[in-house]
Amino acid sequence: MPAVTVENPLTLPRVAAPADAVARPVLTVTTAPSGFEGEGFPVRRAFAGINYRHLDPFIMMDQMGEVDYAPGEPKGTPWHPHRGFETVTYIIDGIFDHQDSQGGGGTITNGDTQWMTAGSGLLHIEAPPESLVMSGGLFHGLQLWVNLPAKDKMMAPRYQDIRGGNVQLLTTPDGGALLRVIAGELDGHAGPGITHTPITMVHATVAPGAELTLPWREDFNGLAYVLAGRGSVGAERRPIRLGQTAVFGAGSSLTVRADEKQDSNTPDLEVVLLGGRPIREPMAHYGPFVMNTRDELQQAFDDFQKGRLGTIPAVHGMTESGPWNA
Repeated sequence: MPAVTVENPLTLPRVAAPADAVARPVLTVTTAPSGFEGEGFPVRRAFAGINYRHLDPFIMMDQMGEVDYAPGEPKGTPWHPHRGFETVTYIIDGIFDHQDSQGGGGTITNGDTQWMTAGSGLLHIEAPPESLVMSGGLFHGLQLWVNLPAKDKMMAPRYQDIRGGNVQLLTTPDGGALLRVIAGELDGHAGPGITHTPITMVHATVAPGAELTLPWREDFNGLAYVLAGRGSVGAERRPIRLGQTAVFGAGSSLTVRADEKQDSNTPDLEVVLLGGRPIREPMAHYGPFVMNTRDELQQAFDDFQKGRLGTIPAVHGMTESGPWNA
């Protein structure tokens, strides 16, 4: 980790918050509980225990792995439905095939992102290719759920496959951090992801002892999740480590710093920075459906049970084993 990098960050455009930016305070730091998803791959539930008013428009995020599979061990998800939101799957290491009931799909690997707008609904599966199952290997990634406003919840589904080489690469004035803008924009530099709900998603690698203070839209919330390493957040230098999420308060900049010493197997601090414009609508969430009311949730279940979200195609290597995994 990470898959997308450069030898000399100082060749990249540099970003920094202006001197008069208002630093965002750290409201809380939470630790993600561990669990299992799909057919049994390990995850950390990054947003567990955080009040939704701090997360909106984000719903949930799982860190998948990091795990080094033996031959025969790699796992994915069975076929499952979605409606009412977008899933963002970011593969840092490893490879995943994805497919849906409308004929969409593809393969993402080593820095790629698959952005699926479920909208009105579809059936979906994510699984390692047969070659990886046979060989085993490293697997590490994220899956983020982004809510859709009521006006967009029943839009037609769509995909974006964002190749790792297409993300916007930036650095800080001293070159101490490499920033990968996957979606949204940072200081006028736009990432390739096209979102219905305005958000910014950045994967930052921060060298030991380095600090980044980035401009952050005041109408966005602010979150930082640590994928690997140790550091601190905010001007108050609140400690944070692997598997923890920081929630920032109001302001126009946010600060992350890497500790001088990192673990031998983690040379840098790896952190995902997220911000989005809150939707501020009622949310009804159960299983794979995110709607505005309980009646809409019931309709989604009814539509799924009656086959209105699609049917599972007969494709070698991708078989049904249960409908309710995220």
